[in-house]
Amino acid sequence: MKIRPATTSDAPIICEMVNHWAEQGKMLHRSLESVYDSLREFQIADDNGEVVGCVAVDIFWGDLAEIKSLAVAPGQHDKGIGGALMEAAIADAKAIGVKRLFALTYEQPFFARHGFVLTDRQLLPEKVWRECLACAKADACDEICMQLEFTSEA
Repeated sequence: MKIRPATTSDAPIICEMVNHWAEQGKMLHRSLESVYDSLREFQIADDNGEVVGCVAVDIFWGDLAEIKSLAVAPGQHDKGIGGALMEAAIADAKAIGVKRLFALTYEQPFFARHGFVLTDRQLLPEKVWRECLACAKADACDEICMQLEFTSEA
């Protein structure tokens, strides 16, 4: 398996994978249009030509980015794909100079294993004002906010 940048032919697969888990209540839905719009943010887990996972790093500000749409294909769990995608996303964020990486998630243990800690979403006004207020779940959001701050040792 290798991690690579997403291509336009991956967009429908990304959308299908994310929406599969959204139907299970594990993440928010994404339209195909939104995937194409943010395609350059995505990295893909590719297993001999088969897309088995995806992750996006969305830049919010000079020091802040969000991990979005981290998904592993159904039937592909417990193979280290999610962890590989997370490590690729963290490396990507560091490489472009991000100091803080956050996620809104239902998967607290997974993010904690990668160094993320619980935080208050109100401490991320960029996210709240740019996206949360327009979200269908704005008045009843049940996602957990987690953040990873990079230090000089990280």
